This record gives sequence, structure tokens and C-alpha cells, in this order.
Amino acid sequence: MSRIRRSNTIVLVMAIWLVSALPVGAAAGAPPPPLYQVTLPAPDRAARTALIERGIAIDAVGPDAITTIVDPAGLARLLAQGLEPLSVTPLDFPPADSDYHNYAEMLAAIQAAADAHGDIVRVTTAGLSLEGRPIPAVKISDDPDLDDPSEPAVLFLALTHAREHLTVEMALAVIELFTAGYGVDPALTNLVNQREIWVLPNVNPDGGEYDVAGGYYLYWRKNRRPNGDGSYGVDLNRNYGYRWGGEGSSPYPSSETYRGPAAFSEPETQVVRDFVLAHPDITAAITFHTYAELILYPYGYTYLDQPPDMDPDDLRAFVSLAGHMAGANGYTAQQASDLYTTSGDAVDWLYG
Repeated sequence: MSRIRRSNTIVLVMAIWLVSALPVGAAAGAPPPPLYQVTLPAPDRAARTALIERGIAIDAVGPDAITTIVDPAGLARLLAQGLEPLSVTPLDFPPADSDYHNYAEMLAAIQAAADAHGDIVRVTTAGLSLEGRPIPAVKISDDPDLDDPSEPAVLFLALTHAREHLTVEMALAVIELFTAGYGVDPALTNLVNQREIWVLPNVNPDGGEYDVAGGYYLYWRKNRRPNGDGSYGVDLNRNYGYRWGGEGSSPYPSSETYRGPAAFSEPETQVVRDFVLAHPDITAAITFHTYAELILYPYGYTYLDQPPDMDPDDLRAFVSLAGHMAGANGYTAQQASDLYTTSGDAVDWLYG
């Protein structure tokens, strides 16, 4: 069953931002564990996919290489697999990023938006994370207490991957854009009046908090699921139900791209699934990620530009919209699998 009705114009992209270092407040304290920035040769999408299949998380993409961040054990695994890094650099943690929002500060920021703009903003709880943290949902609309099926809805998702803290800032910026612009900017006012705008600014709060709990960055990616073998975490962006278990995800719990024991095994992906299914008027979605300057559209599971499960009109809409977005910010628009193949990711499930 399609989550987003194909009879409507569909906007489903993954926006990925480039950042040199990720957030919240590096403070004095215990020294961080040693981490290394490793550059590996990867001239094309097939090579990048082959690295993903080995359980390597790609953190940045260059013309002929990728970068991954690993601890000493991860570096040893790379070398044991016969991989030959182009470079291995000890990672320096950035200075304090005190303007970024941790989980508590994010909750305070969205509540402040609701208090200041009570006529158009409502904050609810979409569900709970594995460790019991509320996953907030922010609605912006001219009648925020009414779910109006006649108004198309758009969904913004952030912090799928724990170390991508900049995505929380992007989500908060979206909230600020529409609340500050309402009644001031005619185009923004019209969007609020004619659409229902939903923002889930942090869908992996456990992983995000763990990443910065020591006052420095652990560069944690997954959630905090105990896997029973001494490892932790499921890659939430490999845990969705469409084409789950295929190429571009790992069956091994210690892998950075571990897909989990089953589709939607994780409370966090269940929250997103249930939220989307409860709001069938969602016709557009953007999920924010970091580490590259790309606008990605479905599908991630296949190299085919137009597989049998994609409507030709939808493909034209994706290409056109992604091109316009890239033209506005200078990013590169491409099908998600042109980066590398994935299976069980949010964008494929939202559309498929």
C-alpha cells in the first residue's frame, strides 16, 4: 500500500547538508575516545555500495573517494578486510558548539514557538523512543487543532542518524521560518493557510543524546538498541519496511548499517510509520541528513531510474522538483541510489 497517494503531486526528497563538525557543546572533561577519519577509494556508486555491503558507514563523498569515521577497532576491521585507505587521520574534535540544541533545549525551543504563536502552532507527542524519550511532533497551520483532509500536508523529519545534529537545527529553522513569516510574508502566510505543516525535529533522541553526553562527540549513528552480542544500535534508515533486508544494509549487529532483526523492529521507526499512516493527507516529505550537498529522490534500493514500482509522472515530478531545489542552493540533484544503494530507508518507504 502506498503511504503517499500517487494521485497527488509528490515531493519526497532527502536533503543532505555538508558540515565540517557536528554539534552540541564540546566541553572540558574526560578525553574523547580516539577516532580516525579514513579516506577510501570509491570512484563510483558501485564501489560505494560495495563498501556499504562491508558494513562501512559513508560519512562524506568526494569525486573518487569516501570518508568514514571509525574507532581503533573499526580501523582494524577495515585493514583486516584488505582495504587500503588513502589516508588515516586522527580526528580532532571541534570547539564548543554551544548554539546547537541538545534534546532538552530542542524541547524548550519548540514549546517557546508554540507559546509565542499559539494561533498556528501545536506540539504533540508522536510516540516514545526505545529509552522512553518523547518524540515531539510540531504542527503549523492556520487551524492547528483541526486535521483538515482538504489541505495537503507536508512532513519534515530530522535526526534519523544520531551524529547528524545539524538536522535538528534545520528542523527548528523550518519552524522559525513559518512562524516568523506568518502574517508578514504573503507566500509563507499562504502556505500556512493552505497546508498542514508537520515537523518531527528529532526521531532518534536516544542516539543524539548519547552522542554528546560526555561533552564531546562519539560520532554515534544508530539508536541505542542492545543487540545481545555486546553491540548497540540499529540504523533507523535501514529499518523501514519497503524493500527491507536488501542490498545496502547489513545483517550484522555491530555494523553501522545494521538493519535490525525485522522491518520496523525499532520504536523510533514505528513512531514515524504510525504517524504517517495516521495522517493520510501527507503528500510531501523531506528527511534531513548531513555530510554532503545533495538533493536525493527515490529510489535508494535500485539503480533503475524508473523501476516497475515507480509511476512515470512521479519520476518526472521528482526530477523537476529536485532540480529546482538544487538550483536554489547549489546542491546536486540525483536519484538516491546514485550515491549508493540502500534498502529499508525512510524515503523509499514513504513513497513505495
